[in-house]
Amino acid sequence: MVNSMTAFASVNGNAESLTWAWEIRSVNGRGLDIRTRIPDGFEGLESLILKHIGAECKRGTVTVGLKVKRSLTERAAQLNIDALTLALEAARFAEKAAGGKVAPLDVAGILALPGMFTFQNGDKDDLSLHIPQVQADLIEAIASFCDARAAEGVALKDILTDQIKEIERLCKSAAKVLGARREHVNETLKKNVARILNNTDAVDNARISQELALLAVKVDVTEELDRLGAHVAAAYELLNVDGPIGRKLDFLMQEFNREANTLCSKANYVELTSIGLDLKTVIDQTREQVQNVE
Repeated sequence: MVNSMTAFASVNGNAESLTWAWEIRSVNGRGLDIRTRIPDGFEGLESLILKHIGAECKRGTVTVGLKVKRSLTERAAQLNIDALTLALEAARFAEKAAGGKVAPLDVAGILALPGMFTFQNGDKDDLSLHIPQVQADLIEAIASFCDARAAEGVALKDILTDQIKEIERLCKSAAKVLGARREHVNETLKKNVARILNNTDAVDNARISQELALLAVKVDVTEELDRLGAHVAAAYELLNVDGPIGRKLDFLMQEFNREANTLCSKANYVELTSIGLDLKTVIDQTREQVQNVE
């Protein structure tokens, strides 16, 4: 099954005065890079994130973030004047040190700092009470994230399959013009040989035969088309492998590109050159899609 390295999932939850939101997103990456953005009080969930994401993903840069907000009431919390004073003094000092070249004070940001509120009437600032629910939502978010990767993988496989089919079609078109190309090349060789014979008193027939044989080898594209056909078969096979295939597909696309370049350089025939250029275009487009495959 093809999995995409690009995906996104989110899950929201709440309990009493607390609300939270999990977000998981991933982008392309050579290896697996898991990044976490977890607020104070929930650091213990990082090991769970690494365990589950590591088990599900093999490549890609995966960012897991948790945002937590508490709805404060007059009864539940009181502003910590001492902490606020210290924060404001620190902000003014930073502004002075920077010569006034700082952004205006963000009141909401300052009030969101740890320790700005003290809790009373038994409503303790104990986030550990909600960790089981937050953790359950994390597991749900990871499951949704994996489903998104799989769904995008299905679409990606369909795109790649269509592109490989187009490469296969162009290879068959190239093979069909080889007969006409051969006649064109032979006619060109005859004219060149005739011109040489007309302008040369002594002719070394053996040398001419040798040069013609070498030229025939240089312009022969049969091997390139055979290798392209083998690469097409390998690509179809890889798309049906259960597991990470991105690196192998990327290497295969490099081989596709190498053979297409050689085909174009040997073409010496307008129709074959045109097919070769179309082939290179499709290969480039396919390679761009392959970058998203795990």
